Amino acid sequence: MQICRDNIYPELRSLTRLGLHHIDKKLMNRELVINVTPSEITIALCEDKVLVELNKEQCQSGFAVGDIYLGKVRKIMPGLNAAFVNIGHEKDAFIHYLDLGGQFQSLQKVVDSRQPGKRGVKVETMKLEPAIDKVGKIASYLQVGQTVMVQVAKEAISTKGPRLTSDISLAGRNVVLVPFTSKIFISQKIRSNETKKRLRQVASKVLPKNFGVIIRTAAAEAQDADIEQDILSLLERWNQAVGNIRKNTAPALLISEMSRANTIIRDSLNSTFSQITVDDETMYREIKSYIKIIDPQLEKIVKLYKGTVPIFDNFDISKQIKSLFAKYVSLKRGAYLIIEHTEAMNVIDVNSGNRTKAEVNQEETAMEVNLAAAKEIARQLRLRDLGGIVIIDFIDLHKVQNRQLLFNEMTQLMASDKAKHTILPLTKFGLMQITRQRVRPVAIQDVTDVCPTCNGSGRIEPTVLLDRKIENQIQFLAEDRGVKYIRLQVSPYVASYLNKGILSLRRRWSMRYRVWIKVVADQSLGMIDVKYLGRKGELLIE
Repeated sequence: MQICRDNIYPELRSLTRLGLHHIDKKLMNRELVINVTPSEITIALCEDKVLVELNKEQCQSGFAVGDIYLGKVRKIMPGLNAAFVNIGHEKDAFIHYLDLGGQFQSLQKVVDSRQPGKRGVKVETMKLEPAIDKVGKIASYLQVGQTVMVQVAKEAISTKGPRLTSDISLAGRNVVLVPFTSKIFISQKIRSNETKKRLRQVASKVLPKNFGVIIRTAAAEAQDADIEQDILSLLERWNQAVGNIRKNTAPALLISEMSRANTIIRDSLNSTFSQITVDDETMYREIKSYIKIIDPQLEKIVKLYKGTVPIFDNFDISKQIKSLFAKYVSLKRGAYLIIEHTEAMNVIDVNSGNRTKAEVNQEETAMEVNLAAAKEIARQLRLRDLGGIVIIDFIDLHKVQNRQLLFNEMTQLMASDKAKHTILPLTKFGLMQITRQRVRPVAIQDVTDVCPTCNGSGRIEPTVLLDRKIENQIQFLAEDRGVKYIRLQVSPYVASYLNKGILSLRRRWSMRYRVWIKVVADQSLGMIDVKYLGRKGELLIE
């Protein structure tokens, strides 16, 4: 396409020169890197080696989006037209009347029929109850002490408990199963009428009575057998959830959503994924077996990392996390962003730095900086999972055409963001407003914290005494505890110092105390932080 030969806007020439338009855009190379520790799982999604998403899942924390619980109503709030439900979380979960779902009475009929001493009814053979009124009152359907089946729609964030819904749905790779309806919905991104017809026929052939589905975009490229198997597996999960009602007393977990890693794989896996690397063998086997089910051809991209260097250091992710989760974010040629988080909103200021002194065309310079900033902002919103209202103060643009081009660019950059969002055009003052949904806590709640090394004092132990301190600990472990193997995890600077020279400090200590010492550089550690680990990775000194 010859953009520059079209007389649309002169500014398109500068866009073409900068290579920032989306024409002939090549597919990105995507990698998933997973770090597993006893306390949490950290999942990094990289596009062309650049970190774009960071998810952290606490082990054994529960209450994840998609989990289905048997809860007990604790309190009715008529003023809010809502109720608080106990699902086992430290704070009662919240459910609004509008989140009950149109078929709440049918769902409640199934729950009540599964109580002890009652004969359970099946969804596929039951007569559905009338849909509830859209403008009704929650007290008409819920009472204190009532047992209800609910699904987590939003995880607990800050001081708030989880947000619930009784409009139950079960997500698979190709479809989303929706009980208590017979409708088949198809993703709007599927345009072909022939494909839509085929997908409807496949779904209707497998679905029992009173079950509907939402057919996802991924189903357009899937085989009929894969879609059928997806629906059957979701029906099995539903039966498992309903069957667990009789076995449990509220509050109780009926079925859990799959792990965060598998959820990301389910929703994002396609031919653009080049590699999935995980440093835990159990998680490796789980992911590999899951991919073997949904897409056997991509099973070979799952790799088990066995290196001695921490996995995030090996893939240059630790450095990106450190540089990105800060108040200031650098752009090319001296420009930078300032990101501020407040209780009411998130504010991003775009600054050109010293560029304007060397530029003649101020409008073109402002446009160039704004376009580069838009690309980084779209990435930062996903990476930090910023939700609510985001106000962006771009550099002022005087031409209406440029403001429209910037708005169009931002819209295209945000198209890959799976979170629901709305982007408003720039105001005459250069402000852009974005509202973005957040269903999980932000990866890092605040971009500043008390320094763990100095504890906010601004002063640390003198580094000249660090080697003496390490030697004392090695002597204690070797002579008093009889340890024969020590792995020291230290910052890269300290690691270089300890390994320097033929007769390094590490060698001298090994010979002096008759213990095998291995020094491992870890970018996540502070300058004077040291971890003393055994042969199996256990901490020798707490």
